[in-house]
Amino acid sequence: MNRFVKVNGINMHFAEKTPSFTDNGASRPPPVILFLHGFPELWYTWRHQMVALSSLGYRTIAPDLRGYGDTEAPESADAYTSLHVVGDLIGLIDAVVGDREKVFVVGHDWGAIIAWHLCLLRPDRVKALVNMSVVFEPWNLKRKPISMFKSFYGDDYYICRFQVSQEWGFYILQEYGEIEAEFAKVGTERVLLEMLTYRNTGPILLPKGKSYDDPVSLPSWLTEYDVKYYVSKYEKSGFTGPVNYYRNMDRVTINFCFARCRTWEMMGAFSNAQVKVPVKFIIGDKDLTYHIPGTKKYIHEGRFKSHVPLLDKVVVIKGVGHFLHEERPDEISKHIHDYFLTF
Repeated sequence: MNRFVKVNGINMHFAEKTPSFTDNGASRPPPVILFLHGFPELWYTWRHQMVALSSLGYRTIAPDLRGYGDTEAPESADAYTSLHVVGDLIGLIDAVVGDREKVFVVGHDWGAIIAWHLCLLRPDRVKALVNMSVVFEPWNLKRKPISMFKSFYGDDYYICRFQVSQEWGFYILQEYGEIEAEFAKVGTERVLLEMLTYRNTGPILLPKGKSYDDPVSLPSWLTEYDVKYYVSKYEKSGFTGPVNYYRNMDRVTINFCFARCRTWEMMGAFSNAQVKVPVKFIIGDKDLTYHIPGTKKYIHEGRFKSHVPLLDKVVVIKGVGHFLHEERPDEISKHIHDYFLTF
C-alpha cells in the first residue's frame, strides 16, 4: 500500500505492508520496521524484505526519503542535511506509528548514515538497528568527509564530482551543479545502470568526458521491470535532490548575508558522542565501502565498537557487493528477523 503524509514541512511518500498474521495477541499492535534506502535507490529497494518480514508478523514501512521518488523535493540544497531528514523520519513515526512509539530500523548506504544519525539524535524512538554498508563515523574536527575522499581518490571520485562549483553572482554566491547536466546527456537509465551494476571494489570515478559506450549486463537480482521502475521515478524527480545529500556532507556556502552550515558543521555538538542503540552491522566483502582505506581496521580492531558500544554483531558476507539486500534478499531478511526477534 502506498501512502502520503505531511511531515516536517514536506509531503512524504511511503510504502507500507501490514503483517499477514501476528502472534502478539489481538490487543497488541505488531512491531514496526522502518526501512531507509540509499542512493540511487527508492523505497522499492526493500520490496523483498517487506514481503518476507510482513509474513513473519512485522508491519513494514519504507519511505522515499526527501528528494527521492514521490516524496517532495525542496529546491534549496541547504534543505538536505541529516537534521532535516531525521526530522522527516520522526514526523513519519509520529504520524503513522505513534508519537511515543519505538520502531526497529534498517538502513543501507545513505539510509545507513541517516539511521546512525537518527539513533544518535533520537535513541528514544529506536528499539534496535540493522545497518548495512556504511559504518558510523564519529564527528572529527580534522576529518571532513569531502577533503578525506579527495585525498584518497582525487577530484574524479563520484562524491567529489557531486559537489558544486561556485561563482560570485549579483549579491549572492550561486551554486551550479555540473553533474546533473552530465547525467542528462548520458540519460537516466544509463546513469542508474552504471551505479546499480557497479561491482568493482575500487572507487567510482566519474571523470569529465567519461565514455558510456560499453554494454551493461543486468545481474540476476536486477530485472528489466526493476530498472524501468527506478527510471520512471528518477525521470520524474531528477537527481538533484539525491545529490544534495552529498552536497551537505561538509561544505559551508557563504553568500552576501549569511553562512549556510551543512551537516558536518551542524553535527559538531556530537563530537565524541556514542550511538547507544543495539546494532547489528552487515557488509559484503565485495562492497566498495568495505575497501575504503582504514575501514576494515576500524571495523575489526575495536574502534567501531568503541563508538557503538551496543554493537552486538558484525557480519561480513562473502561474495556480495554493495546492494547486498537485493543480491541476497532471503539471507538479509533472515539476519534482520533473527536479530529483532531477540527484543
